[in-house]
Amino acid sequence: MSAPSPLATTPGSPVPEAPARPVPSPSGRSLRLALCLAPLLLAGCWAVADRPVVYEGARRLVAADPRWLLAGFGCTCLTWVAASCVRQGALPDRLPAGLLLASQVAAGAANHALPGGLGAHAVTVRFLRARGVPLDRATASIGLYSLVKAAAKTLVLLVLLTVSPAWRRLGGLLPDGTELVPAAAVAGGVVTGVGVLLTAVRPLRRPVTALMRTALADARVVHARPCRAVALWGGAVAMPLVQAGSLGCVGAALGLGLPWPEVALAFLAAGTAMGGAPVPGGIAVDAALVWTLVAFGAEPAPATATVIGYRVVTDWLPLLPGALVLSALIRAKVL
Repeated sequence: MSAPSPLATTPGSPVPEAPARPVPSPSGRSLRLALCLAPLLLAGCWAVADRPVVYEGARRLVAADPRWLLAGFGCTCLTWVAASCVRQGALPDRLPAGLLLASQVAAGAANHALPGGLGAHAVTVRFLRARGVPLDRATASIGLYSLVKAAAKTLVLLVLLTVSPAWRRLGGLLPDGTELVPAAAVAGGVVTGVGVLLTAVRPLRRPVTALMRTALADARVVHARPCRAVALWGGAVAMPLVQAGSLGCVGAALGLGLPWPEVALAFLAAGTAMGGAPVPGGIAVDAALVWTLVAFGAEPAPATATVIGYRVVTDWLPLLPGALVLSALIRAKVL
């Protein structure tokens, strides 16, 4: 007969009380409240700072076809689903689907604060850490997500360049050789500097090497699982397509007058050329996109209105629900 557990109680003995949960301090409650309200405050400040853009986009969108605009917003919602698929595919651990989708909705709002997708990556890392994923593996999944997303977008662009005759019009948008020399020199200098730092600075080389090992190990694991590989690459291919579909819907609502393959090619070409510019909100991409649409034959006014409407549908309309979801996730300690 086994010995009684030390936690067992005999009849008549007092039942031990459960340990009391620590009561958060007033400063802790104030900090959490500030974190919850910060996304909403950010959304308000962003709207005030860019009120001319909001006004112009709203004025033109009022006269647009609401059915096409609704379809464009539906494509925007599909980008959250595609991003969730890529995030899950980049990680061997199984994540709760509902919370993962909510985190990507919140990540879209956080992207307005930092350029280059850093806001979305920061929200995702906090979400993964809250799910028990170690920091190195969470960071490695961000690297795999970014790499696969860029590779899939380039693949879709190459396919469109192959099947669409409009690629010839892009020749006039490319810089000449004299303008490419400084850019190549800067890129070469950055790569050389990173290589020298990793070679000479031992404290920096160790964590980077460990992170690369973790990333390669996780990449092998996810590609060995068909469901993870399909989610990773399928979501990465679907993301630029649904984004281009949103732009095409807005263009149809505003009378852009370009075929959808050319709209998609213009979107991918502009995003590939200017996507790395360190500017929040996609301002550099918007300018390049207007220029590319005009080069494909659109009138400047409808092209500008289409890009403004696209930014309203994909950024401004989801900003408030994204900020609310971000606040709710912080309050629920999911992030």
